[in-house]
Amino acid sequence: MFVGHLAVALGAKRAEPRVPLGAAVAAAFGLDLLWPIFLLAGVESVEVHAGDTAFTNLSFVSYPWSHSLLIVLVWSGLTAAIAHRVFKSWRVGAILGLLVLSHWVLDFITHRPDLPLWPHGPVAGLGLWNSIPATIVIEGGLLAVGLWLYSGASKARDKTGRWALVGLVALSGLLWVSQPWSPPPPGATAVALGSFVLWLLPPWARWIEAHRAAT
Repeated sequence: MFVGHLAVALGAKRAEPRVPLGAAVAAAFGLDLLWPIFLLAGVESVEVHAGDTAFTNLSFVSYPWSHSLLIVLVWSGLTAAIAHRVFKSWRVGAILGLLVLSHWVLDFITHRPDLPLWPHGPVAGLGLWNSIPATIVIEGGLLAVGLWLYSGASKARDKTGRWALVGLVALSGLLWVSQPWSPPPPGATAVALGSFVLWLLPPWARWIEAHRAAT
């Protein structure tokens, strides 16, 4: 899943206005921020298989340290503890920790059975990506709900606050929905390097929030 992660980050602002949007986006995408680092380090692997599922050409061969449920629970707990210390709030910490965990849950819905329950253990996945229409409807619907929740929790103070949000959602949506019709990447290294673009999302979200006010 891709824009679904953005959706839950946006929705978190309605649940707790004290959660910084940049931190929420970093937590929701956290596993995918770690993933390219582990790929380049050689401890995880991905292969390019055209048509691996209807929605993506990537075959997630091994990602036990970024995406296995057991380790994700560890990342989630660490995030909650660190966020509590930084933001002086157990509620903020808990929400950010749950956003990390939500990544695995949303991926479980979209991935074919390739998500390990623990490192090198049995794998799981419901396979939503096997249907392009269902993926667009369900994940796109999540994005719409997340944007609606965030728009109800904040308002733009200036044009930047409005158009920076529009730009983030539009660009994310375009990158996501174009996947089934995009040419396969040339290899695993290109996938890893290209995935570092996700590191732009948290500072972009922070920029958006600097130009918006809570309602």
